[in-house]
Amino acid sequence: MSELLLSPEHRYAKIIKEKLNEDGSELSVLNLGPTHPATHGIFQNILLMDGERILEAEPTIGYIHRAFEKIAENRPFYQITPLTDRMNYCSSPINNMGWWMTLEKLLGIEVPKRAQYLRVIVMELARITDHLICNSILGVDTGAYTGFLYVFQFREKIYEIYEEICGARLTTNMGRIGGFERDWSPAAFAKLDKFLEEFPVAWKEFENLFERNRIFIDRTVNVGAISAEKAMAYGFTGPNLRAAGVDYDVRVAQPYSSYEDFDFIVPVGKSGDTYDRFCVRNAEVWESLSIIRQALDKMPPGNEYHAEVPDYYLPPKEDVYNSMESLIYHFKIVMGEVPVPVAEIYHPVEGGNGEIGFYLVTDGSRTPYRLHFRRPCFIYYQAYPEMIKGALLSDAIVILSSLNVIAGELDA
Repeated sequence: MSELLLSPEHRYAKIIKEKLNEDGSELSVLNLGPTHPATHGIFQNILLMDGERILEAEPTIGYIHRAFEKIAENRPFYQITPLTDRMNYCSSPINNMGWWMTLEKLLGIEVPKRAQYLRVIVMELARITDHLICNSILGVDTGAYTGFLYVFQFREKIYEIYEEICGARLTTNMGRIGGFERDWSPAAFAKLDKFLEEFPVAWKEFENLFERNRIFIDRTVNVGAISAEKAMAYGFTGPNLRAAGVDYDVRVAQPYSSYEDFDFIVPVGKSGDTYDRFCVRNAEVWESLSIIRQALDKMPPGNEYHAEVPDYYLPPKEDVYNSMESLIYHFKIVMGEVPVPVAEIYHPVEGGNGEIGFYLVTDGSRTPYRLHFRRPCFIYYQAYPEMIKGALLSDAIVILSSLNVIAGELDA
């Protein structure tokens, strides 16, 4: 039987028979996942072990593959947002906004400045929740539970802001072509102000718990390091690339939603190890807080929360019941009678884990001819076997945690 046809377990069994250590001791195979709690998702790694040392790794993905791209090709454009929500569900609003911006680029829609600033606020809140989860769970994986328990309450506070904006919490579906489905309530702004007052104090204490902690430093410094050259060769983006020393951020390189109006620093590391990935995410949280405050200070007056595009923006339900014009627009949008340009476009945004891109091909029909999601987790997870080669089993858990692999985004 060809060796390529053998399962990973059988391939490693063959290796074990042919290769023993110099002292004659046997190697072993460890099945890490797909249900091991330390894998942070539904994916599997079959490890060839020499005691506690990892010699080879064979990853397997696809356990929650849901065929989002194929489903999207059979859905109207405005019904695709629930799919984007369920990729990186730790920061789903960024996926939402990225998809609507892709359609706005296709249709040539100019979004009002106020709606753009509101989008920036919600995207930066989503980035904070993403980094908060990643770094606090990394603490758990090094044996420090306190930080996680302390800051996790603030993810709940951000979810309460989401709830005020759109009625949903985890999978928000809050965007629309041209802006938002509704204006933000005074309660949403009040909760946002309270969050901006309370969270920085807690986040500073969280940093103090870890950044100079001897045990945490020993577990993370020089662990899972990747060079800038290798990171770029694998296609890394986001915090994992910036931790390796590459100053690349989509918000700066290709500004969208008026990010060019805000002053912020792009944190960059040096060694590309687990500690640098942790510190880069910590620093990005501070920058996100600064961007949110700037957006509130510069918020244009008025109550514009969406563009005037009746061909693509569903009218309020009460207007549909009482206005013939609204009823006609509602019918045309729902039944797909509004023409869409034949085009091929790509639009990226800076997600919690890196560049989330939407490659859209249209043929003029009510559904995409082809839609591809550029998912950063799917791209950088390919480097994981190389990053853990030669490491200890305990290091493999910490490295995986610091990469922040989200299974929903990995498989899609």
